[in-house]
Amino acid sequence: MKTKNKMVGAGIGLAALAAAGTYFLYGKRGAKNREAVTAWALQLKGQVLEKMEKLTNANQEAYNELVMETVERFGRVKNVSASELKLITADLKSAWSHIDRELK
Repeated sequence: MKTKNKMVGAGIGLAALAAAGTYFLYGKRGAKNREAVTAWALQLKGQVLEKMEKLTNANQEAYNELVMETVERFGRVKNVSASELKLITADLKSAWSHIDRELK
């Protein structure tokens, strides 16, 4: 039973990962996002998605908290401007509606 639950959780995590990535690159501002994506943005997004796979209670509040924790830590470690971090944070947070649809 535990193995089945882990497999279901992994499947949900992968679906959410795909939804978030697709929205970020091909959503309303996808063309603009693709132009602006740099190595640090991909690293940040990857870290958020990795942590999201481990998220046991997948809801918007938990997702937004995870995004904020990751962004704050990333902002201290990397040389990224506040305006760039604000833009990527808004994009990551707005992806929740698309992720939520994939989870249902």
